[in-house]
Amino acid sequence: MKMNILRADHVRKYYGKEPVLIRALDGITLEVEEGSFTAIVGTSGSGKSTLLHLLGGLDTPTAGSIVVDGQELSGMGKNELAVFRRRRIGFIFQNYNLIPNLTIYDNIVLPVELDGRKVDEEYLKTIVQTLGLEDKLDRKPGRLSGGQQQRAAIARALAAKPAVILADEPTGNLDSRTSHEVTGLLRTTGRQFHQTIVMITHNDEIAQSADRVVRIEDGRIVEKPGFFQTAVPGGGREARP
Repeated sequence: MKMNILRADHVRKYYGKEPVLIRALDGITLEVEEGSFTAIVGTSGSGKSTLLHLLGGLDTPTAGSIVVDGQELSGMGKNELAVFRRRRIGFIFQNYNLIPNLTIYDNIVLPVELDGRKVDEEYLKTIVQTLGLEDKLDRKPGRLSGGQQQRAAIARALAAKPAVILADEPTGNLDSRTSHEVTGLLRTTGRQFHQTIVMITHNDEIAQSADRVVRIEDGRIVEKPGFFQTAVPGGGREARP
């Protein structure tokens, strides 16, 4: 039986105060199984990006708790949390966030080197081959297409061997064909390298690549309790309790 690697328990995130109080998240409870691929969907302003930032320890909730890989994030000091994020959480952003004056190779290994660890070259070689970046490693990001830059960002997220990959609108700047290619790669790498992936998107079609789709509206999960979608052989989907 798989374990929950991530849990948000009655999480609230409020900004301001009455009478002008913004409830960005208003009582979110979410569990994510180890090794799964979860898509969180919602319109702009629904709270999905706020939730992802909280799950990644980039922000703190007003109330509630978040546990990642057995660790309660609010119980960590600033430095401890920074180290935990670097080692156990990989981030993929819409704008790639590659450093323009570094080669693709240097961008990919940067998180590992910042942590003072030795790069696992064999593991890295497998990642690079899976993502089709073998002949791009000595190039700067500006010489790559958007899809290639996002592949490099995925490789960077995988390089540190994190427990969880958090992807923030990873296809937002890509065309339709490349978007489906990137989400397909996320699924492939997640399975191959035993990663748990949580992806936020406003695109329902892209979300169907995931094992489970969770919808957020007005800071609350509106998915029917106990109901989720799962991939079935042949590329179709089924819904089950």
